[in-house]
Amino acid sequence: MRTATSMLEFLNQWWQGLQAQSWLELIAVITAVLYLWLAIRENIWCWFYAFISTALSIYIFHQAALLSESLLNVFYLVMAVYGWYQWRGGQTDNHRLIQKWSLKKHLIWIVITALCVPVLGLYTQQYGAAYPFLDAFTSCFAVLTTILVAYKVFENWYYWLVIDSVSVWLFWQKELYFFTGLFVIYLIMVIIGLIQWSKSYDRQSTQTATH
Repeated sequence: MRTATSMLEFLNQWWQGLQAQSWLELIAVITAVLYLWLAIRENIWCWFYAFISTALSIYIFHQAALLSESLLNVFYLVMAVYGWYQWRGGQTDNHRLIQKWSLKKHLIWIVITALCVPVLGLYTQQYGAAYPFLDAFTSCFAVLTTILVAYKVFENWYYWLVIDSVSVWLFWQKELYFFTGLFVIYLIMVIIGLIQWSKSYDRQSTQTATH
């Protein structure tokens, strides 16, 4: 009973927060969902919607004093162009193949990325960033994970599960309710993406083995 009441209070607070949000944030969220949906389907147009969403998000996060997130979206803007280039110049029939990295390679990059977190956190803290180190954590690892997406590294979905879970809490605290809802949707879509890319990887492995 108490759980049901808490859930109703949460939904009511979320709905009231949504009504106070800007249309700019709503457009950024819609295009972000389109990006991930198309990325799951391995459709190159995902990068077009990523460009629109990130361009809007740079301004929104800067206004909310999430400076690491704002800087991250500048990087996303560049990666939207680079991702398009990488997927367009694919390895087979203009279609980049999904690849998997070894555990050792992942651990090396996780350590390198983790070392960047306190550096960025301390830097943005000087400029009044909200939750500087948590913000830096999601931003630094999102940089790494976006690179994995550009190169179609299968394990990117596992990284997103962690990053998006932390982001839900972070955006809720900053009363960015459209983005909170977006990242809840992202968590569901990440699981779908994991399943979809797993099937695609199995299919391409079978096709490669028969040639």
